[in-house]
Amino acid sequence: MKGKKTNNPSLVRRVNDWLHLWLGLVSGIVVFIVSITGCFYAFQQEIKDALEPWRFVEAQEKAFVPPSQLLDTALAYMPGVKPTGLTYSNREGAAAVGFQNKEHFTAVFLNPYTGEFLQKQQSIGKGEFDFFRFIIDGHRALWLPYEIGRPIVGVCTLIFLVLLITGLVMWWPKRWNKSNRDKSFKIKWSGSFKRVNYDLHNVLGFYSLLLALALGVTGLVWSFKWFEEGLYYVTSGGKELPEHHHPHSDTTKVALLANNTVSALDRAWYKTIAVESKAQGFYMTPILEDKDDAIEIIAYQDHGSWYNRNEYFYDQYTLELFRVQGDRYEEAGFADKLSLLNYDIHIGAVWGLPGKVLAFCISLICASLPITGFLVWWNKKKKPKKTTPAKKPENLVVKNLNTAKV
Repeated sequence: MKGKKTNNPSLVRRVNDWLHLWLGLVSGIVVFIVSITGCFYAFQQEIKDALEPWRFVEAQEKAFVPPSQLLDTALAYMPGVKPTGLTYSNREGAAAVGFQNKEHFTAVFLNPYTGEFLQKQQSIGKGEFDFFRFIIDGHRALWLPYEIGRPIVGVCTLIFLVLLITGLVMWWPKRWNKSNRDKSFKIKWSGSFKRVNYDLHNVLGFYSLLLALALGVTGLVWSFKWFEEGLYYVTSGGKELPEHHHPHSDTTKVALLANNTVSALDRAWYKTIAVESKAQGFYMTPILEDKDDAIEIIAYQDHGSWYNRNEYFYDQYTLELFRVQGDRYEEAGFADKLSLLNYDIHIGAVWGLPGKVLAFCISLICASLPITGFLVWWNKKKKPKKTTPAKKPENLVVKNLNTAKV
């Protein structure tokens, strides 16, 4: 006995279309905000360099001053506030000391050759307004408190990845003839507004699919710990993500620190630059919270990118060098390299300026998809229903026939 032929493909398609519609409507505003702020942030370094001349100094044939001298100058402009980061740039870049609290972030820019004050820049609150700090707060947390906004952004980013897959199913032509290929790969600019809008959603969504997935996946790494661990598990061949572990200083050697007139941070700095003479930037945490904390100094190997870096950990009393997994990019495994690359892939910096241009374009397309998708749905919703013409009454038909005979 032959079974009845089922219509499972059409059922799957209907479910897919339903998910694409309602998930898109639910997450659309968040996806738009996250994407459009991502557009602005893609060129934040280039824009800052063009508009903020204090970020640059004249290159000199002499060594940088030690961290302690930069900290002394910065603290004179931020009395009573604890510094949270210290950055050296390349030979033409200013140094900066950062001060972060719950309300705002402040950076004090300094000449790395002399330690002289250049500029004080504050994000939100009293002082100057940092546009890009405002942008990144919107990108990460929708300008809400981070404990509220970040999960919302994370969930909507996860929904966006589902939308990309369901969108691909909707895009896939039923038949690969010339007419369908043209509709799937080309925008008909000469068509009506509805047709152009549909093509912008359909065609641009397809072309941006893979890179949009990359942006979404790299963003989710910061949103959910379980996602970061799962990605590491897959890319490492089944290994667990190592905890971000800093080595501990030997507190039994505290007495050694008292015998040195040079601070531990300065001594660690001199030790690092002795082996990193070609580094294009450095970052360090200037204040250690606990007695057993280790001094951390990061040496960036390329200017304008962050993944290719070497991390140095020192015992704050003995200056013993510690090694941890993934502390040297060139020596790291694939999964650890991918973790280090995450930020640079997310902003396109991994491919230099062309990569940032590409990230900008993909983010702009992602921002447009909720708008064009909403218009597609709205136009279908407003589409008038087809009506059948009313039949003429029988006596009217007879009358017309009689009139025609006369």
